[in-house]
Amino acid sequence: MSPPSSAAQTPASPADPHAGEPRPDAVVSSLRAVALAALLGLIVLGLAWELWLAPTGSGTLAIKVLPLFFGVAGLLRHRMYTFRWLSLLVWLYFTEGVVRAVTERGWSMALAIIEIVLCLVLFSACAAYIRWRLKHAPRPAPEPA
Repeated sequence: MSPPSSAAQTPASPADPHAGEPRPDAVVSSLRAVALAALLGLIVLGLAWELWLAPTGSGTLAIKVLPLFFGVAGLLRHRMYTFRWLSLLVWLYFTEGVVRAVTERGWSMALAIIEIVLCLVLFSACAAYIRWRLKHAPRPAPEPA
């Protein structure tokens, strides 16, 4: 696979509201799509798990997915800060998945394994996105001596 060309980073058309901002290349867009899919999967899984599939009480544990909602807008806008904090936050959900996979049986154990997989996918996509963006960030021109 050849390195991305500078044409993928050309400014948008003047009619575009994001004129002047570089367009994300294909790798960045696909990593964001994977991260967004995993994030939305974690949100849906958390809500369905606590409200319908294997509720552990009155459904109040469903609020555990609230922090994940804040990440959706940042991922859609390619905010590097969101990818960074989300890659740290996901480990709380990973830990919950591991604990529940070990301590619970049946349907809840299967849901916990799905949570673990979604967390690993989300972390991997966020880490790859961050690395790619930092590696391909425009470098400032050196100042003349």
